[in-house]
Amino acid sequence: MTAQATKRRRAPAKAPKVPNPRTAQGSSPEAEFRRWTPDEVAALKLLPYTERMIREKCYRRELHFHKDGGRITFTAEDLRLNNQLGAQAPAA
Repeated sequence: MTAQATKRRRAPAKAPKVPNPRTAQGSSPEAEFRRWTPDEVAALKLLPYTERMIREKCYRRELHFHKDGGRITFTAEDLRLNNQLGAQAPAA
């Protein structure tokens, strides 16, 4: 009798975490200490880029961000500065 290959078990795919939109508003003092990840920033549309574009722009140092323990995070101040970078004067 020959041994047969067994089927590999695959873990079910996890659904991405959807951040709470109320935590992203900068109106509370706690929001000044909050750190957002690139996937949260993209999901909440805090910057006009996809998660992949946000990461690539951070790698090229085109956006303001923090690298906490090797992970890209954004503070409220970083998001304000990044929005000022992308602001354009209205066409006359």
